[in-house]
Amino acid sequence: MQTTTTSTRTTLHQRIAELAPGVEVLLPEGEGPFPVAIQMHGCGGKKKLQARWAAVARSAGWAVVVVDSYAHRGISQFAAYATVCTGLQLWGRERAGDLFATMEWTRQQPWADARRIVVAGWSHGAWTTLDAMSMQPGAAMAKAARMADIPDAPFAGIVGAFLLYPWQGVGAMAPRAGLRIDVPIRAIVGTKDSVVGGKGVIRTLTNMKTPSRAIEVQVFEGATHAFDELEAQDWRNRYDPVLTERAHRLYAEFLTSLA
Repeated sequence: MQTTTTSTRTTLHQRIAELAPGVEVLLPEGEGPFPVAIQMHGCGGKKKLQARWAAVARSAGWAVVVVDSYAHRGISQFAAYATVCTGLQLWGRERAGDLFATMEWTRQQPWADARRIVVAGWSHGAWTTLDAMSMQPGAAMAKAARMADIPDAPFAGIVGAFLLYPWQGVGAMAPRAGLRIDVPIRAIVGTKDSVVGGKGVIRTLTNMKTPSRAIEVQVFEGATHAFDELEAQDWRNRYDPVLTERAHRLYAEFLTSLA
């Protein structure tokens, strides 16, 4: 499996400008600044489930930034399934540049509490998050993310990460590089997930640690990949409303613990 990325690197400001038109900001009631959850979609692109998860975060008093990594790249949903989901382009390490740019943009917003940022990732978005958290700071990080430059402190303000069914197979950096960002991480993985490997990914995450703590792995018995996607059309993914409600509750509890 090989990537088909180009050699072009964008500057931080260019990446922010590219992403900005596709960023969706959802604020809770009340006056800010608010803690912020940055949501990174899966390989199929930004879908309706992101709005439902955002509603959970907003009810917990968090602002939500929903990232669209495909609009500025001209990747259609068909192309996403054909090339990103199959690993032909846009591996997690490259998409990490979107996360760095979004975090930098978020820290500059008047409604955002720059000291309290959580990254939430689904599948490819979770892969992206873990790759970003495993990168060697400096030039190596910029090169991996296809960026000409990155913020001096790319993870400034992060207080946690919430991950759903993360890909940690071919191309993932975190299992071998280890995690460098020392914040609480909660991950949800189903035992019937045939996309990321289910029990295999559970073992990988259980053995993975930040500098001072293990990942909190929530095992969902019988859950498939994208069990939280009501509109799922892939035969491997089966929506489960009970497990989705449980996952939403865990998300709310996680955010509340970090507020």
